[in-house]
Amino acid sequence: MTQPFRTHEVFNQSPPFEDVDLFTLDRPLAEAVAANGGAAARDEMKAFGKHWGSAAMAARGRLANENPPKPRIFDARGNRRDEVEFHPSYHELMAHSTHAGLHNSTWTADGGPAAGAAEVVRAAKFYMAAQVETGHLCPITMTRASVATLAVQPNLLAETMPVIATRSYDPSFAPWRTKRGMTLGMGMTEKQGGTDVRANQTRAVRDGDAYHITGHKWFMSAPMCDAFLVLAQAEGGLTCFFTPRFRPDGSVNTIHLQRLKDKLGNRSNASSEVEFVEAFARRVGEEGKGVRAILQMVQLTRQDCAIASAGLMRSGLAHALHHARHRSVFQKRLADQPLMQAVLADMALRVEASVALVMRLCRAFDEAPSDPKAAAWMRLLTPAVKYWICKSAPGLLYEAMECLGGNGYVEEGILARHYREAPVNAIWEGSGNVMCLDVLRVLARDGEAAVAVLDDLAADTSDLPGAAEAVAFLAGTFRRPDGERAARQAVETLAQLAAAAALNRTAPDQAALFAATRLGHPHGSMFGTAELSAAQSRDLLERALP
Repeated sequence: MTQPFRTHEVFNQSPPFEDVDLFTLDRPLAEAVAANGGAAARDEMKAFGKHWGSAAMAARGRLANENPPKPRIFDARGNRRDEVEFHPSYHELMAHSTHAGLHNSTWTADGGPAAGAAEVVRAAKFYMAAQVETGHLCPITMTRASVATLAVQPNLLAETMPVIATRSYDPSFAPWRTKRGMTLGMGMTEKQGGTDVRANQTRAVRDGDAYHITGHKWFMSAPMCDAFLVLAQAEGGLTCFFTPRFRPDGSVNTIHLQRLKDKLGNRSNASSEVEFVEAFARRVGEEGKGVRAILQMVQLTRQDCAIASAGLMRSGLAHALHHARHRSVFQKRLADQPLMQAVLADMALRVEASVALVMRLCRAFDEAPSDPKAAAWMRLLTPAVKYWICKSAPGLLYEAMECLGGNGYVEEGILARHYREAPVNAIWEGSGNVMCLDVLRVLARDGEAAVAVLDDLAADTSDLPGAAEAVAFLAGTFRRPDGERAARQAVETLAQLAAAAALNRTAPDQAALFAATRLGHPHGSMFGTAELSAAQSRDLLERALP
């Protein structure tokens, strides 16, 4: 029992938002999953949502961030260790995500695409896990995505897949072949190039069937992964390599940690600077085709950036709305105050559109292997969805913090951590400008298929206010010779049009509100400036959190 203060009684404070079912309380998520083929997994989703919504999982997320990873580069006698130590809570989060298959459930045991709505179901779990702790999801998403690149080298995929395909988490520092399960990371960027990976200077020298890599990587996240997909310059040009932590003879590979990055957020996850000193590696794909090989992986990590950002926004909204319903101000519940209600409803509308859009994107990933139209939708919309959703998250999370006032700004609560976490998904795996350029590249390279996607979006939103004007704007902008200058506005409009189309499938009334306030007449840029009636606001908030 809480001991009373001698000077005052504690009251009018919201209880913790814990021991909740993250799936059942999220009607927009449930509807989006069902609309995109995942209805059969409802019981599975409910069990996952209840488990990840528990106070125990919230505590693990807090502890993993309050106790960040520590580099152990040398031992007491000066020998190189090149290891990173994590708090037990981090390993527990990894174990729970691995047990749920977040790292492999979209693949078959031999590394092919899983059937049915595997992408949609896995995305719903990833979205809920992101509401609790996102840092550990970095190695989870890289492991999942690496399978797409390993498929370029079938013999290597056949060797690694039996270990990747398990649902066991094995944190031991040992050769991957000996482990119960494995994780994979990637190392692409260097000091002089960043996004321009073709400027990489790390070299790879052939030695029979293997290569020796010498050089550096400026950002290599999750350095305790069992292997990394690394870009290096071989004789035939920039090439992708599988670089394990251990050599075939069992000795530690010469991947030398320099330091861990001191990051704004993503604190539970280690990101490192490394040097390779003739490190053992195996080629993935042909020499000179490294960018093409690694892009198979990057497409999937971009998808997860959008899913995680949507999850962060959902958590921000849920905590803000939960607080407002328990807090009274001026003899009235905060959630019933007209201005606060307008802010929360506007946030709820943005989040509902975002989850509808990411689940529609995941359906395209499910269908792409057998449906050229879905593949075209995926290619055009993945960078647009990442651009809009990931760049939306920091602003919405700030607004959620403001709803809690000072309680939202302190580190004891989850919103300060979410806010520090939010920018990373827009920066990693291609920043905003890179996403816009990718949309323009898809339009230039796959013009006919991309136009067909735009035509479908126009048809799917033909009954929504402002949609026709948005379609006309996109058509005019994408045809302009200087279209790159207006690309940001065009890509944002494209994502919002796609969100309206996705929402129109699950919640037509909300789709009309979203289109009217985002594609229709101009409104203020801050949350709470959209013109929503009291009844519309109440309906949105009841859908967001019953």
